Amino acid sequence: MTAHATENDQVIPPMPERTPKALRRAIAQHTPKLLPDFDKHWKRAIGDAYDARPVHAFTARWWIEYAIARDPKLDAHLYDLEHRGAEATDSAEARALLEEASKIRHRALRTEPGE
Repeated sequence: MTAHATENDQVIPPMPERTPKALRRAIAQHTPKLLPDFDKHWKRAIGDAYDARPVHAFTARWWIEYAIARDPKLDAHLYDLEHRGAEATDSAEARALLEEASKIRHRALRTEPGE
């Protein structure tokens, strides 16, 4: 896995293995602002659970968060779309903005390790 550069030479770290441990390590290294929420969510959602089913949903959620946050330009664009969508007074405009934001999140979920 190697980092890749965007068109403006901004280096974006690669996605880690798709495991909570690897994801936490990548968040700690590249997007530490997410780490307190990641850890708090882990303790609340997974904690000492004996059922591993919630781990998949947890990992998927944080996979999306990290995939977006590791690219500050994409993160800012998504924030702008969601903010404008929430503030829009025209429902068609709000729907279009939030659909675009949703597509970004869905693409992030499909990002593969190493990308």
